[in-house]
Amino acid sequence: MEEERIGYLIEKCPDTRVIRQIHAHVLTRLLPISAVSFLLSKIVGFCALSRHGDINHARKVFAQTPNPNIFSWNSLIRGYYLVGSQSKVPLFLYKELVKKGYPSANTFTLAFVLKACSNILALDEGKQVHARVFRSGFGSNQFVQTGLVNFYAKCEDIGLAEKVFDEIHERNVIAWSTMISGYAMMGLVNKAFGAFREMQTSNVVPDKVTMVSVISACAMAGALDIGRWIHAYIEKHMIETDIMLSTALVNMYAKCGCIEKAKEIFKGIPVKDHKAWSSMIVGLAVHGLAEEALEAFSRMEESKVTPSHVTFIGVLSACAHGGLVSEGRRYWSSMIELGIEPSIEHYGCMVDLLCRASLVGEACNFVQTMPFYPNPVIWRTLLIGCQKNKMLHKGEVAGEQLLALEPSNPENYILLSNFYASVAQWEKMSHVRKMMKERGMKVVPGCASIEIDGFVHEFVMGDWHHLEAKEIRQALRVIAERVSDAGYEPQVSDVLHNVGSEEKGIYLCEHSERLAIAYGILKTKAPVPIRIVKNLRVCIDCHEVTKIISKIYEREIIVRDRVRFHKFVDGTCSCKDYW
Repeated sequence: MEEERIGYLIEKCPDTRVIRQIHAHVLTRLLPISAVSFLLSKIVGFCALSRHGDINHARKVFAQTPNPNIFSWNSLIRGYYLVGSQSKVPLFLYKELVKKGYPSANTFTLAFVLKACSNILALDEGKQVHARVFRSGFGSNQFVQTGLVNFYAKCEDIGLAEKVFDEIHERNVIAWSTMISGYAMMGLVNKAFGAFREMQTSNVVPDKVTMVSVISACAMAGALDIGRWIHAYIEKHMIETDIMLSTALVNMYAKCGCIEKAKEIFKGIPVKDHKAWSSMIVGLAVHGLAEEALEAFSRMEESKVTPSHVTFIGVLSACAHGGLVSEGRRYWSSMIELGIEPSIEHYGCMVDLLCRASLVGEACNFVQTMPFYPNPVIWRTLLIGCQKNKMLHKGEVAGEQLLALEPSNPENYILLSNFYASVAQWEKMSHVRKMMKERGMKVVPGCASIEIDGFVHEFVMGDWHHLEAKEIRQALRVIAERVSDAGYEPQVSDVLHNVGSEEKGIYLCEHSERLAIAYGILKTKAPVPIRIVKNLRVCIDCHEVTKIISKIYEREIIVRDRVRFHKFVDGTCSCKDYW
């Protein structure tokens, strides 16, 4: 039968040239309408989903198809989702399908559209799809339910993700992995690990995708003990360690402060792709190991692995953390020569590099060469650079641009307020604070976490709700006395409020990392390192105090702040006071 023969040829088609010939053949043969529709739908599927396909040709064939079936619709929706993960075309196609009313969307349609919604964080559109799921009677379909869990998790509505997950009666490994991945994306390591344990008690065997999700959660939270346990679990149960899982382990150990272990695992990867190389380079960069990061990049080039835009973010970050200005300029030129068009993140790295090196004027000139308007990150970097170098006029310009771009972000007002305080412009500082108050803005407090016995404890500046708050207060007093006896005096320059020095000193003592370090000293003994994760940049005073604590308590203290790692040993820091 000719219809079956042509269908077989489409399935085995080697490239778009041949598929176009088959397409022409179908259109010129006197076949029944039903046969033409069937074959055109097969061509749409090939063009939309095959690696030899062409999504634009798929769209043209789809337009020529009389009464396209749901397979054609699904192929086109999925094809556009795969080609451009940020594309809104899948949503437009779905709306067109719903408007036509025929054919009816099936479970595959809804799952593909939910994936598209999750990629562009289209919460409202996704909720509309969820409503149609119920109206269509697909509310209990596991494929669709898992898609909904993933959608809500990526849109950071973890409550709705949990609600949908709880409604899944028979959870398979995909459903569990999706929920764990959702917790990981939100940095909820305790919940991610709790779900992993519950998954085991439910007799669902985790796979490598599950393990990547749990490891990612550990990486975000800096939960090394849990990460090590997961690594041991992988080895004990002989879960296949492919390049994706190995790269996740490299990333986890690097982000948990164990850069040597990250290097060991990286070395054991037999064939390294650009993601593995990039993870290692970024890991070395945030640890301040600029020379090693650049050496790794050289080895990557020798291995004939093409660097990606992420690789160069790591390379430029390494130059920024190491104060390697001339090297940064050279790698910038190399990136352009390789045909990688600089993104806003690359420009941000260069601005950071120049500002750290006190070349703020050059950074401002560099920003003017950008082909697109600077984002808030770049304006914040410039503002911090101006604060460090006491440059009032340029700082005010950066502050004005920042507030114009993000008028609802309280962090911007705090930065501008601190900038004015640093140059003793108290009246202007008060005006910015007044604006915040009038607009009802709340400051994001400093938060630090420490993992003790497989549980992540969080501390917020000045918050004493911890169950062991009394013991922590006492530990802080003892630490403060010993630090003071070592000759320390509070460096109140980082407390940018118009108050007395004594009050500033008290304010500094309650910074979140101080609470976490005190808890670490309470709960662990040498030589166990104290590992802290902080959501903000470490202030000058806490940096100096932590150096002293590491010496007088003979403890290794590793702090991962918003910018990089600080490894404190015997009164010195790995950043060499350049951060």
